[in-house]
Amino acid sequence: MNLETKKIQAPLENEVVQNLRAGETVLLSGVIITGRDAAHKKMVDLINSGNDLPFSIKEEVIYYVGPTPPPPGRPIGVLKSATSYRMDQYAPVLIEHGLKGMIGKGRRSEEVKSAMEKWGAIYFAAIGGAGALMSCCIKEAEIIAWDELGPEAVRRLVVEDMPLIVATDIHGGDLYITGPRQFRIAD
Repeated sequence: MNLETKKIQAPLENEVVQNLRAGETVLLSGVIITGRDAAHKKMVDLINSGNDLPFSIKEEVIYYVGPTPPPPGRPIGVLKSATSYRMDQYAPVLIEHGLKGMIGKGRRSEEVKSAMEKWGAIYFAAIGGAGALMSCCIKEAEIIAWDELGPEAVRRLVVEDMPLIVATDIHGGDLYITGPRQFRIAD
């Protein structure tokens, strides 16, 4: 893994996505959105029926997270990351419609990786088991769609220096494949 940390800004531009490689660490700042299974289904259903989303996903980064209620004085509570494969059935459609980045945990399907390469999107791994730490990077949080979904509502987050690892890049790099290979012992 590369130990140099890059500072990047959301929304993501194509040039940033093209220059990131699996294994690199980044500090992400800017505006991102949140969404899990129920929100993804609503987004894809709207797109597939020819309707507009109530927010733009063009160049957006989506964090697969359901936050807990905020403690006093904080904009958001602990961030509970969802396992990313749960969004794999929806991600290719969203990537095709402009989504540039995803944050979650775990491997992605071949269909998602193919869509990432074709339309230029990146997948970041969040630091596992560190939801309270990750929430410290959130400076503002507001629900922008589907309040009735509770923790799964789509939120707009302003983040500052959120630590992430590039897990899958547009060049075919996949840390979930190459990472374990580095530590295998020859038989």
